[in-house]
Amino acid sequence: MSLSVFFTIVAVIYACIITVVYIKNRRQNHELLDIIAHTSPRNTPILESDQEREASYLEKANEAMQLSQNFQKFVPRQFVEHFAKHGSSATLELGHADEDEVAILFCDIRGFTGLSERLKPQELMRFLNSYFLRMNDPIHQNRGFIDKFIGDAIMALFDHPGGSNQDKARDALKAAIDLRKALEMYNSHRDNCEYVPINMGIGIHYGPVIIGTVGSDDRMDTTVIGDSVNIAYRLESLTPKYNADIIVSAQLLETVGADYPIKTRLLDWVRVKGRRKAIEVYEVLEHLSEQEQRERLAVQTQIAAGLACRIRQEWDEALAHFMKAQEISPNDMLPKHHIDVCLQYRGTKLEKDWDGALNINR
Repeated sequence: MSLSVFFTIVAVIYACIITVVYIKNRRQNHELLDIIAHTSPRNTPILESDQEREASYLEKANEAMQLSQNFQKFVPRQFVEHFAKHGSSATLELGHADEDEVAILFCDIRGFTGLSERLKPQELMRFLNSYFLRMNDPIHQNRGFIDKFIGDAIMALFDHPGGSNQDKARDALKAAIDLRKALEMYNSHRDNCEYVPINMGIGIHYGPVIIGTVGSDDRMDTTVIGDSVNIAYRLESLTPKYNADIIVSAQLLETVGADYPIKTRLLDWVRVKGRRKAIEVYEVLEHLSEQEQRERLAVQTQIAAGLACRIRQEWDEALAHFMKAQEISPNDMLPKHHIDVCLQYRGTKLEKDWDGALNINR
């Protein structure tokens, strides 16, 4: 068999496979059907030489590949791979659902509303695309993928292919740290262009989710739903309240494992909106300078002891611990937060089954 014939056969097979997969996933995509119709053998001139046929087959394979790549920009490839991993076909059908445990990361720009009001529409779109472009790589380089953009926010999933639960949680944690590094470099670029720096908050949780497809006959989308998604979203919303860049749940840290070298500190015992059970939340310190890490860890013993007293409704003891923490680190906002919470709850009539959690209503 000649080399040109061999490449011709490979190109034909490759083009057919890519085209068939794409058609299955987007049966109602009329544009694709039109392209296929116009490039079908019935509408294509007969080519005489091997060189012409080889060039034609490669062109069709490239067209099919381009269509597949464009499709993946709207439906992440990882969704199809996830369904295949669970024994489902590659076809995305309405109402399909699988259960799995993944790490969920939410990332949001702080003060975006005020920033957007100062920009013209085209400037705002350029800014967002510039920002998203830089935040994309830290997620993908750590085996995650972006599920969706929600305004200025990013929702990403970490489902380590062939990996363990620990791998998924560690991937998400590393991605969060890399996102902060990418933000630092982006702000350096903005400073060179005389733009104001931006900041962002990150929340991560690990737990069970439902991954599937929702919509209608003519409009379908992939989605991830469940209590774990709500928790990750609420953790991100807490970052301004605790003056923290990255907030994670105790469940995530337990999944990561105690042997993983990451510096964190306990922030609070909270009940987030939409959830009855309270959770411990932690601040990740790994991306901060050594001095900032030392300052924030210096009060950790007092914060943990005071929080334990608060849960037992031992208000005087709790306040003593938090005031000691404030003396140790006057510039740290966390002790002041806990002092305010104790003063608020000490003067409030609490339910008999009160578990010491701070209720977060937003």
